[in-house]
Amino acid sequence: MMNLRKSLLLGMVTLCFAPLTAQTKMTAKEAAMKIADRILSNTAYEFKNTKTGEVYKTVKNLPLSTDVKVASKYNDWHYTNGVTNIALLELADKTGDKKYNEYVLKNMNFVFNDGNLDYFRKVYDKALKEGGWSAIRNINWSMIFRGKRLDDNGPMGASLIELQMRYPNKSFLNYINQTADHLNYAEPRLADGTIARIWPHENTIWADDSFMAISFLARMGTMTGDDKYFTDAANQILNYNKYLWCPEKGIYYHCYHTDNKEHGVAHWSRANGWIFMAQADLLSRMPKNHPLRDAVIKNFQQQASGVARYQGKNGLWHQLLDKEDSYEEITGTAMFVFGMARGVKQGWLHPDFIYVAEQGLKGMMKMITDNGDVTGICVGTGIMPSIAYYYSRPTQSNDPMGEGPVLRALIEMIDAPKYTEIKAEQQYDKIAIKK
Repeated sequence: MMNLRKSLLLGMVTLCFAPLTAQTKMTAKEAAMKIADRILSNTAYEFKNTKTGEVYKTVKNLPLSTDVKVASKYNDWHYTNGVTNIALLELADKTGDKKYNEYVLKNMNFVFNDGNLDYFRKVYDKALKEGGWSAIRNINWSMIFRGKRLDDNGPMGASLIELQMRYPNKSFLNYINQTADHLNYAEPRLADGTIARIWPHENTIWADDSFMAISFLARMGTMTGDDKYFTDAANQILNYNKYLWCPEKGIYYHCYHTDNKEHGVAHWSRANGWIFMAQADLLSRMPKNHPLRDAVIKNFQQQASGVARYQGKNGLWHQLLDKEDSYEEITGTAMFVFGMARGVKQGWLHPDFIYVAEQGLKGMMKMITDNGDVTGICVGTGIMPSIAYYYSRPTQSNDPMGEGPVLRALIEMIDAPKYTEIKAEQQYDKIAIKK
């Protein structure tokens, strides 16, 4: 009996530590390409009737049905695919392999230029008329038509800008301009111009929206050459810092409710990651002489210093940055690795931060398999008034929610400098000895 108990205990310990011993031996470049190639091979460009099981190559001339969906999650219209598209375009730039560019182009043509969009427009209009806003939630590509929030159009619009600058297309440009109009004139804002949502409280500031907005605004500034987009993006960052920064802990809260003037309960990792990645995106595109650039750099440096202090012993950051008993999570980790690597390479951060990024990469590799499977991805997470909600969020594998940030981090680390320590003996000659 004692031997049986020992065997069971050993088995339980092995299971607990299995993720840490399954670390891939791939380089950052190899891992990025393995993940990307898996995504490419799993994108079907088909539609499926979820009720009958029928599969279609096109929805033209089909009877209107809310049961008809895109077969692949990578063809869905969702902000997470916007991040993944951006990452794949960056991978094409880094490796010179045009198949990643062509994949994103094919995805967007599948939506806008292959005759499929009109079908879902009709399904959307019918559902909205008969059942209201709740009725359109399960309709594919409904976010294209809804356009009421940054999740609908921000990062997907940002990826379209990147594509438009490579492959100009009238359909893409029309949608980009619609998104710009939404951000400029319709997106809810506070009196000082800060973007805010009207839920779960009236005028709640979400850290997530820093990236949802700035990913688009920064690229719009690059495409148009109009400084107003950079100015708006910079003001968002500086205002988000004003409302969300916790000086005692050196990290951001997930949200701020302006009605009762209270912060949310959580220092959520991915929320902090969205802000960090947004700043890196903005600084990469912001003109060197922009009057707000130095303030954004200072803010970026402040966050880097704060975040670095919460890195866990395995190189990963926890789901709740300040709670070591919360699970290790890959999306926040990836965003911090991405931002620190880019910050060091661009000279916004001290070279020491590349050591933090290197440890983060080692941690990420413990959650990536040799087949390019990405694990430990926290599911979509809203704002709730209990810390238990964040503790109990489930994780998933191989979802764009995590694949985009992970790819961006891996790509940024491909050509990152190695950490080098200044040895004490190298400095001795600088110390004068009094005789």
